[in-house]
Amino acid sequence: MKKSGYVIILILLSILSFSQVQAQHSFTLNGVITDAKTGEDLIGASVAVFESGFGTFSNNYGFYSLTLKKNTYKIVVSYIGYQTLKKEIDLSKNTKLNFLLNPSSEQLSEIVVNPEKRDANITSINMSTERLNIKQIEYIPVLFGEKDILKTIQLLPGISTTSEGSSGFSVRGGSVDQNLILLDEAPIYSASHLMGFFSVFNSDALKDISVYKGGIPAQFGGRISSVLDISMRDGNSKKFSASGGIGLISSRLTMEGPIGKNEKTSFIVSGRRSYADWVARGGGFVESDMILYFYDLNAKINHKINDNNRIYMSGYLGKDKFGYEKMGTDWGNTTATLRWNHIWNSKLFSNTTLIYSDYDYGFKITDEASMSSGIEDYKLKQDFSLYKTPDNTLKFGFSTTLHIFNPGKLILEDVEKENLLMERKQGLESAVYFTNYRKINDKLSLDYGLRLSMFNQFGEGWQNTFDNNNNKTDSVWFNNGELMQSYFEYEPRMSASYQLADNKALKMSYNRTAQYLHLLSNSTSSQPTDTWIPSTNNIKPLTAGQFAIGYFQNFLNNKYEFAVESYYKRLKNVTDYEDGTDILLNEAIESNILSGDGRTFGLEFLLKKKYGKFNGWISYTLSRSEKKIDEINAGKWYPTKYDKTHDISVVTAYKINKRIYLSANWVYYTGNAVTFPSGQYTYNQQIFPYYTERNGYRMPNYHRLDLNFHLDGKMEKRFETSWDFSIYNAYNKYNAYTIIFGESETQTGTTEATKFSLFGIVPSVTWNFNF
Repeated sequence: MKKSGYVIILILLSILSFSQVQAQHSFTLNGVITDAKTGEDLIGASVAVFESGFGTFSNNYGFYSLTLKKNTYKIVVSYIGYQTLKKEIDLSKNTKLNFLLNPSSEQLSEIVVNPEKRDANITSINMSTERLNIKQIEYIPVLFGEKDILKTIQLLPGISTTSEGSSGFSVRGGSVDQNLILLDEAPIYSASHLMGFFSVFNSDALKDISVYKGGIPAQFGGRISSVLDISMRDGNSKKFSASGGIGLISSRLTMEGPIGKNEKTSFIVSGRRSYADWVARGGGFVESDMILYFYDLNAKINHKINDNNRIYMSGYLGKDKFGYEKMGTDWGNTTATLRWNHIWNSKLFSNTTLIYSDYDYGFKITDEASMSSGIEDYKLKQDFSLYKTPDNTLKFGFSTTLHIFNPGKLILEDVEKENLLMERKQGLESAVYFTNYRKINDKLSLDYGLRLSMFNQFGEGWQNTFDNNNNKTDSVWFNNGELMQSYFEYEPRMSASYQLADNKALKMSYNRTAQYLHLLSNSTSSQPTDTWIPSTNNIKPLTAGQFAIGYFQNFLNNKYEFAVESYYKRLKNVTDYEDGTDILLNEAIESNILSGDGRTFGLEFLLKKKYGKFNGWISYTLSRSEKKIDEINAGKWYPTKYDKTHDISVVTAYKINKRIYLSANWVYYTGNAVTFPSGQYTYNQQIFPYYTERNGYRMPNYHRLDLNFHLDGKMEKRFETSWDFSIYNAYNKYNAYTIIFGESETQTGTTEATKFSLFGIVPSVTWNFNF
């Protein structure tokens, strides 16, 4: 038996040995917690025994399960922003009880910055994790006045923007392709609209956002830096409603409501469209035939078959177009998710998911020539949750994904439509996992598990071998479906929390993660022209092991939260390119990719005020991100493109009254590491730049201030309105976006650096409505 087999058996035995022997007269209370006004499932709602605080939380579908000894209990159900519900239960048999929570009137007089209960950061085992409230996003000023979850998470410690205005983000020094982004469990491969200035996520269609920087649960895999898990709203099952907004360069509309009269079926449809090209053409800034816009559409329908079965169907379609009538680009994502929730009994819950995801990029060169690339996924996922007791929860399942890669195809119409094609590739990524949450005593909790993953690359195609000089030494042809290469990785996960006092906790986590997909990109931020490829015989999977430890404390009745975390992550098989590598339609790209080791480490501080008329947070990250590749920088450690020594964010919001609030955020961070020429030399009367160390220089440090003024219209019975007036970069700081070196126009034979900036001050206004 292989070593991995022994590991599985030992962990299974440890789980069984930890399992409690249930008292003979214990019974289970279970059900679903929903919003009484809309019928939306509430994620993470607390269900506790009043006398002891003993309890549990609802899962991603509002389901909870609580096993207790036979007795009479006063049950307390709570969720931030909702009225607390108390109910006395005579638990003398297994009981199914659904709870409906009403929104609290207190939310009109204060701002709540996240939906978790007041002491969740202390009592929960989670660390390196943040949950966001959609309401919270409304208070944060952003570029062009468009609410954006990706811009919001960049204000959290350990998460930084890759470049100004970009939706691309780096987590703890990782690259953009190391982030797993899920929308209703479907992977999103390019999360940017309008060259990165907007994200693909329309906040009006979203319900819950969780981001994992470390301590990643075993049910997630495929990326080594982070998981951004986004859930779409289910739709109002009580009544029809519509909402939307009109801004300077984009508008949006959302409609939702019940289907039928029994409140078992509901839908939501949310659309958004930009018109930046109309505005630019109207102002005479661009040519009359220029095209520059995006659109996206979110849709979801869910149906409650009976008390134990429910199905969800959701989808996303988004597209960008940029260029002119005869030349330009277009790119976009398409996803579809079909889910079946089943309650097997009072303790066992399952979710079965079928997923389709497609990202494609096209470039029209002329009427006779065009290029395309993309990646397509077909996925089956099965998850189980077994709620043995409130102190013992077991989660397990499996997934399998067929990846189809189109690295690049050039179509020439005038050569009898002959296609010049980089080889299409395909691979099967599969995994099984289990994890066990155990509350050992009142102070100590553990969450431990294992994920076993495998990647198989299949033909048809050539498998090439290269020598140290990048010369092809061998090529082997594989037929369609024939196995070309296999990789197997074990990924242990473990988290622990020790509660020092009612308001203090010490936590630690370790996770090992593996990534079988790679993004070919020469830019810091994610671009539509970036290309995804699989692990092959020449490109090994990325692996990372991360250890983190943190201290958490609350003040003044949990109104203030303080956290400090330290982490160290070691990476294997990180990649970089040889100097002068051309990515686009490069059939020999694998020979130009170099691999080695990586490491990231740092300290993260967060001080947050969660409730009241004035709140917000201050985050600070001190970090380092480095690579070591034998063929680069003489085999010495060098900073990655995402290395930022200092990163500070200050986010504030103040509610003046029920109709008016002000908000502001200020950011400062160290400039990205870049490779600039160290000198120049002349050859054949031409001047060439001379480069020495990789990423040995820095862009200038970055800082800016954003402001927002929000005004709610007068309350009416069926129609509500509001205005947002935002100023991006309020003190008009021209931060460097890029620096270009070229020959001086005034002094022949000398080189000068020219700084280019994207934005100065950018005002915006948006009108929002709801009826």
